[in-house]
Amino acid sequence: MLRLSRKPREWLDRTRTVRFTLEGRTYRAHPGDTVTSALWANGVRVLGRSFKYHRPRGVLSAANHDVNALYQNAGATHIRADVTPVREGMVLEPVNVGGSLASDRNRILDRLGRFLPVGFYYKSLHRPKWLFPFWERLIRGKAGLGEVDTGWPADRAPKAHAFCEVLVVGAGPAGLAAALHAGDAGAEVLLVDENPHVGGSLDYEWVGTTVADRERARLVERVSAHPRVTVRTSSVALGHYADHQVPVAGPEGISKVRAEAVVLATGVLEQPAVFRNNDLPGVMLASGGMLLLHRFGVAPGLRPVLLVANAEGYRAALALIAAGLPPEAVLDWRVCGEPERGLPKTLQNFGVEVREGWTVREAHGREALAGVTAVPANRAGAPGARQGVRIDCDALLMSVGWAPAGHLLYQAGGTFSYDHSLHQPVPHRTPHGVYPAGRLNGVFVLSEQLADGRHAAERALAARTGAPDPGVSPYRAAEPHSHPWPIVPHRRGRDFVDFDEDLQLKDLEQAAAEGFDNIELLKRFSTVGMGPSQGKHANMNAIRILARWRGQGIDETGTTTARPVYHPVPLGHVAGRRLRPWCTGPFQAFHEAQGAAFMEAGPWLRPDFYGPRKAEAVAAEVAAVRQGVGLMDLSPLGKIEVLGPDAARLLESAYTSRLADLRSGRSRYAVLTDETGVVLDDGVVGRLAADRFYVTATTSHAEATTKLLLRHAAERGLDAHVVPRTGQLAALSVAGPGSRELLQPFTDLPLHEPDFPRQGIAEARVAGHAAHLLRSGFVGEVAFEVHLAPEAARTVWMALWRAGGEAGGIRAFGVQAQRVLRLEKGHLLVGQDTDGLTTPFEAGLGGLVHLDKPAFTGRESLALLKERRERRLVGFTLPPDAPLPEECHLVIVDGAIAGRVTSIAFSPTLGHPIGLAMVDAELADSGAPLPIRLDDGGLVTARPAPKTFYDPQGRCLGAHAEEAC
Repeated sequence: MLRLSRKPREWLDRTRTVRFTLEGRTYRAHPGDTVTSALWANGVRVLGRSFKYHRPRGVLSAANHDVNALYQNAGATHIRADVTPVREGMVLEPVNVGGSLASDRNRILDRLGRFLPVGFYYKSLHRPKWLFPFWERLIRGKAGLGEVDTGWPADRAPKAHAFCEVLVVGAGPAGLAAALHAGDAGAEVLLVDENPHVGGSLDYEWVGTTVADRERARLVERVSAHPRVTVRTSSVALGHYADHQVPVAGPEGISKVRAEAVVLATGVLEQPAVFRNNDLPGVMLASGGMLLLHRFGVAPGLRPVLLVANAEGYRAALALIAAGLPPEAVLDWRVCGEPERGLPKTLQNFGVEVREGWTVREAHGREALAGVTAVPANRAGAPGARQGVRIDCDALLMSVGWAPAGHLLYQAGGTFSYDHSLHQPVPHRTPHGVYPAGRLNGVFVLSEQLADGRHAAERALAARTGAPDPGVSPYRAAEPHSHPWPIVPHRRGRDFVDFDEDLQLKDLEQAAAEGFDNIELLKRFSTVGMGPSQGKHANMNAIRILARWRGQGIDETGTTTARPVYHPVPLGHVAGRRLRPWCTGPFQAFHEAQGAAFMEAGPWLRPDFYGPRKAEAVAAEVAAVRQGVGLMDLSPLGKIEVLGPDAARLLESAYTSRLADLRSGRSRYAVLTDETGVVLDDGVVGRLAADRFYVTATTSHAEATTKLLLRHAAERGLDAHVVPRTGQLAALSVAGPGSRELLQPFTDLPLHEPDFPRQGIAEARVAGHAAHLLRSGFVGEVAFEVHLAPEAARTVWMALWRAGGEAGGIRAFGVQAQRVLRLEKGHLLVGQDTDGLTTPFEAGLGGLVHLDKPAFTGRESLALLKERRERRLVGFTLPPDAPLPEECHLVIVDGAIAGRVTSIAFSPTLGHPIGLAMVDAELADSGAPLPIRLDDGGLVTARPAPKTFYDPQGRCLGAHAEEAC
């Protein structure tokens, strides 16, 4: 147990205890603990396993700057343990582990490292070609970290908009000073910090310093009470966009903040030293050790050693002494004669051994740190030839350098240049309205950080009022706070530069030697900085390595592009709250009373099926339509009226079919394509009079079809009016052998052949209400569509339902049954059986393309595509007991993709599965069986079949369907 006595700045509520579980074992923590701090306090050293080699990993930054500790549970994956608070009853499992953290069977990969050099996947796995599928499956099985459960409930958070005059990012000393100064000047200030409490380095680096403690108390008290300063903690500024728009993600979601000026007090990121086994649990950044100590009252280790190259490392050593954890030794990488000579003397007065000019060559231990080998360094910082000294320890705290957290400044258009005095990049050019402050600006003395925050606020106030700019900061440090080359090569490797990607020094040197010696190319070939940490701990050292390889400076070498977002954000936050109003038809109360399960169809909620069990309900609904009569709600169907002298010309110019010669009282199935000949939508076009048409469209494309017709009318100057009627009219379908007999008593229109033939359309009265009546055959049976006003539709629906109930055999059917019925008849669904590249010829709709028409949208493209079809929609069947593929499952021939399943279902009518697939034309023409890949990787062989599976002669749609079928 590494829990210490209470610390003055800790975040814990020690009066309460919470329990959580990792890998089935229960641990105790206090409210305020993160998962990392709680596990470390309980003596758990191995917090995770590395991505490539599955090496044991512990604490590194403890600040969300690395992903050594990632977990998942039933509600989330990739939980960052460093910043995720412990909750009572939390159940966690590690990610990227084969077995358990303590016994990961994939750790054998660490011994195979010599066979997995940088970029090996680019060079070796594609030859021989026949073996590639094996490697593909193996890599896909190993790639990634956590496992996504697609059954997780959507966790959406609302988006908001906010405005402020000055936005301050970072609530450390510089940020607090800037916010107060701007607020005192009358500006409305928003102060944002990623931590749950303000204070920044005042709460872990300067604790115990009298002046610092006094300043912290003053700043926090004033900021909390200031009427013009709004504080948002646990919130991350994700990026900087045009006009100073900064999205801020917090527990409540994302706020799109628009500011007049921005102060960036984002600080610096501590960088690790590179030496052999520098990733062992127990090797951590000094700032990470101080976070454990001061925020959570947890000892980084009981026998620590420090590797330092700046004053911050010495302050960490003094904090450990004050906590009763005197270091075994302090290794100062710098040579004698450099500034701050009093710091080694102070430690020596406490009995701590200080070795100036020494560094670490290697860390020792199997699953956790047990000791280090210290060696003297020459004046260039490289290890000398003298024999090393073994120092036993259980923690090594590194404080050897910093990199600016400058992502927002980069995104705003600012630049950095390398300061050879600090050995750190510092802001070089800043855009108007964006001003760095504090350690981001190269200011490391506390009093000067406070002054620099006020100075940045002055610049921000001047920017928003138009006053003269006070100029750049005068407080930048002149002495180094970073080692210029914190890297100790080792002939046996395992000297890690990027902890996310398991990249070693030799990997980056090898990549440069192979020609990837541009920083962007090095990044993409080696993947340095491309892991979940986005290079926060790796990029600075990678740039140093490439610069030395090329024999040039840091600025000449350049840096990779800083892109938003800075920290990972849940996709539910990015999506925002689902504020889509649902449309429901006039029969909603009936559907609910009948136990309907609903599905989304564009903006509509439609009955998917009726009853508690889907398979049984769909089979019963299909049987009702095939044998008796079914009633379906078609209200979401797109409905459009086209009127005027040029109505026929308009439709003729939009649809591929010939429509000008359509007789009144008749309708035709028609298809819309775009200029490239790709199918956009389908529907029925019916002619009610010479200058009046009634058009249907798919539910999801109804609005787009209306806009397209309006555009055509305007572009061609046609005297035609397009009236959307989808929301004005309800619709219902009466389908099945008994549909004519059920509907006839309610209408004055004769429904028998030849008075009302197939594809007929008429205006009539149904149950005393004006309606459009259409003959349709989408489900493969005699069917009638009734389109009328919603109020009247409810009356008609219930009248038909009661009459059908008295006669027996009526049943409501939903979308799932309709899709099975249409599939049995071989009718396609646009958007499901077609995609964004499908032409009518590929979809089997070539007969609807009349190229002899003078002009219609897509005509020129379709004329070229008629003979170039590369794919074709085909039907297939499966044996009754065959495993059922799913839509989008691939057709695989000779190991190559030859198509995909577009629709598939078990046919209750036929007693076996049927489906449609879009396959290569050569395969379609051959009539060969279709091997379809299943979820488990196996194949099931389908037999090609005509697409009209049910009633290919159309007898069930004829004049005497009830006898003919």
